Amino acid sequence: MTEMSPAGHHPVPTPPCHTSPGHSPEPAEEMENEPREECGVFGVWAPGEDVAKLSYYGLYALQHRGQEAAGIAVGDGSQVLVFKDLGLVSQVFDEQTLGSMSGHVAIGHCRYSTTGSTTWENSQPIFRTTAAGTGVALGHNGNLVNTADLASRARELGIKSTAATSDSDIVGALLAHGAADSSLEQAAMALLPTLRGAFCLTFMDEHTLYAARDPHGVRPLSLGRLDRGWVVASETAALDIVGASFVRDIEPGELLAIDADGVRSTRFAPATPRGCVFEYVYLARPDSVIHGRSVHSTRVEIGRRLAKEHPAIGDLVIPVPESGTPAAVGFAQESGIPYGQGLMKNAYVGRTFIQPSQTIRQLGIRLKLNPLREVIRGKRLVVVDDSIVRGNTQRALIRMLREAGAAEIHVRIASSPVRWPCFYGIDFASPAELIANGMDSEEHMVEGVRQAIGADSLGYISIEEMIGATDQPASNLCAACFDGNYPIELPKETSMGKAVLEHMLANAAGEDRGNPLSAKNDNVSAVMRP
Repeated sequence: MTEMSPAGHHPVPTPPCHTSPGHSPEPAEEMENEPREECGVFGVWAPGEDVAKLSYYGLYALQHRGQEAAGIAVGDGSQVLVFKDLGLVSQVFDEQTLGSMSGHVAIGHCRYSTTGSTTWENSQPIFRTTAAGTGVALGHNGNLVNTADLASRARELGIKSTAATSDSDIVGALLAHGAADSSLEQAAMALLPTLRGAFCLTFMDEHTLYAARDPHGVRPLSLGRLDRGWVVASETAALDIVGASFVRDIEPGELLAIDADGVRSTRFAPATPRGCVFEYVYLARPDSVIHGRSVHSTRVEIGRRLAKEHPAIGDLVIPVPESGTPAAVGFAQESGIPYGQGLMKNAYVGRTFIQPSQTIRQLGIRLKLNPLREVIRGKRLVVVDDSIVRGNTQRALIRMLREAGAAEIHVRIASSPVRWPCFYGIDFASPAELIANGMDSEEHMVEGVRQAIGADSLGYISIEEMIGATDQPASNLCAACFDGNYPIELPKETSMGKAVLEHMLANAAGEDRGNPLSAKNDNVSAVMRP
C-alpha cells in the first residue's frame, strides 16, 4: 500500500469549526430535543467512474443521518486509501482531495455517534490491514448490543487497536483478523452471525465491495445499478442523487459481494424482519423508499390518521419544518382546515459548532425557526410536529408563537409518545429525560406533557395507527422506543452505553499498560489525516 500521509508525521488538527468532544453540539438546551441518527453508509463498485466523487454526492444525500464526521475509502486494485475528518461532508472534502482518490471501488460514511466519543479516531470508514498486508475499510450504520463481548474476544485474540472506541472499530478489527487465514468474504461469513444488534455494513478491500444487513433489518440498506457498476446506500434517495436505478432492498441476514464477476448474494442468518418504524416517522428523507413504501406517503397518511384520532378546531394547520411538513399536509387534507406556512426555518442552521454566548443561548429555537406574524396573529393554530422527546423545543416554540399573537395552539404529534431509549442506532435522551417516560397512565401522561409545553391541547397518534400508515405488518417492525418491546435481547446495563469501550479501555489500562486494546495500530499509516 502507498503511504499517502503517515499518521505519525501529522498530528490530528483541531479546526476551529469542529466540535470538541464533551461540548454541547447545539447552541442551547432547547435545541437538544431532537433524536439523532447514527450514520449513513454508501458504497460503489464502478470501474471507469469517479468513485470518490460518487461517494461524496451519495454522502451529501445522507448528510441528515450523521453530521459529526465524514469519510471515504477508495481501492484501486493495489491499495486502499481512506480520508476522513470531523465535520460535515462539504467541510471534510474538497476538489483536490477527491481528485487524489482514484480507483474503481469506494465506500463512504457520515457519522453521528451512538457508541464511542466524537473523535477523529472514531470517524469512519475505519481501516485495518490483514496478516497478508491487504487493506480492509469498513463503515457501519446501527448499534451493536454485544460490543463488550466482541471487545473481549478481540483482546483474547491479541488484536491491536487504534485509539478508536467504537463498536465499528471492533468489527473491522475482527474482520481483518479473520481474513488472515481465509478470504475477506469467508471471514465476514464467520463474523457476521456473531454480531448482535443493528448493523448495515459497507466494507471493502482493494478489489471488492461488500454490504451486509443484520438479520432483523433494523436499518434500511438498498442496492442500485449504474450503467457501469453498482451502488449500495442507506437510503434510496442517495441512489437517485448519483443516477443509480433502484434494484432492491438488501435482505436482512444477507451479505453481498460485488466485483468483476457481478453481484454474489450469501445468507449468513435467517431473516427475522424488525425494521425501525421511526425511520418512516422521522429519520429517513421523505424522498426515500423503505421496503417498497414511500416515506413521504407514510408521513402524509400518518397526518390523515392523526386528524381522525385527535381532531382539532382551528383556523390554520402549520408544520414544524421540515420533518413535520408531510404529516401537517395530511392533517389539513383530512380535517379540512387550511394548511399554511407559519414558521420559517433557517436552512443554514444544522449542527452549530461555534459555542453561543449566554445572550444567544437564551434565544434558543429562534436560531432555527421564526414565526410569520401576519400569518398566525389571532389564529387558532394546529401545530404538527414529528415527535416530542424532552419537550424543550415544543415549550420554546409555543412560547414564541404566543408572543407572535396566536390565539390558541393545539399540538398534534405524528408519532406515539417516546417512552424508552433506543439501543439500535438512535441516540435518544436517557429514560429520565424522556418527557413521556414513567407516567402512571396515558391520560395523565398526555395532560402532563400538555401542561409542560404550554399547549391548549395535545394529541399523539396511537402506535397502531402509526404502524398502519407504513403498510407493514406490526410483526415486521421495531417500535421499542414507543412500546418498550425490544426485539433484540439486550445485555446487562454495565455492558451497554455510548462509552462502554472507553470504560473497558480505562480499566484494562490500569491492569496492563501493554494490553493489545490500548496498543497503537501500526497499520493506520494508510489513513490520511487532513
